[in-house]
Amino acid sequence: METESTLRTKARDARRRRTAWLWVARLAFAVFIIGGWQLFTAEGWVKAFFYGQPSLIWQSLVHLFTEGTEFGSIWVDIATTLKEALYGFFLGAAAGIVVGLLLGQNRFLSDVLSPYIKIVNAIPRIILGSIFLVAFGLGTFPKVLLAAVLVFFIVFFNAFQGVREVDPNLVSNVKVLGASPLQVARHVTIPSALTWIIASLHTAFGFAIIGALVAEVLGSQRGVGLIISQAQGRLDPNTVFAAMAIMAVITLVAEYLLTLLEKRVLSWRPPSQAESAGL
Repeated sequence: METESTLRTKARDARRRRTAWLWVARLAFAVFIIGGWQLFTAEGWVKAFFYGQPSLIWQSLVHLFTEGTEFGSIWVDIATTLKEALYGFFLGAAAGIVVGLLLGQNRFLSDVLSPYIKIVNAIPRIILGSIFLVAFGLGTFPKVLLAAVLVFFIVFFNAFQGVREVDPNLVSNVKVLGASPLQVARHVTIPSALTWIIASLHTAFGFAIIGALVAEVLGSQRGVGLIISQAQGRLDPNTVFAAMAIMAVITLVAEYLLTLLEKRVLSWRPPSQAESAGL
């Protein structure tokens, strides 16, 4: 009969093999997509003038980081967009959590405000971006505001639903034991909704990036969105894809950091079946 240490060693080896094959599959998929793209454009089956070409996109990336843009260093543009996205992310997430928790616990207030929230959520974001630019100019604030709006609704709906999913019997039992509304929120409602809130942050940061970029494309003085807008005006898809690749890398780094935060904040939570199986 196998000992416990032997079983742990086999499980660890199995996880390592799975991780290795996972990275092999990911790299193979990237090679397939990028290689096929390069082949199709090189052979003329797909016009590189419209869809770009991986080798030319790489040249655009090298040019951006070595020569900069007509506005100056690419690092300034990246810092500008990242600052707008981060400010919008934190502002929208904070507002979404507070409003979601508040309305989730107060059914009358949520019923009153529900149609207005739906109306604002139905407004196309590009129209909101145009309104913000007209109202507040080309500075940082309208970009932060648009990013915050996109983040707000994602976090709000998750926080709201998380509160509604709390077991009412648990809340009733805590109240019977003499807990105040603040104690109920602190020890029952918020911890129960935290899983929903943390999960929404993964999607929310990507939308913060989108909000900042859209606002910059509409009108800005610096930022990656301005690079995209200028490249689009020159019919230069390679620089457009290069700028998109830069923001994709930033988003992946942010996703990794949010995953670490999730593991730390939710360390008290027992692992799900998928996590136990290493999925």
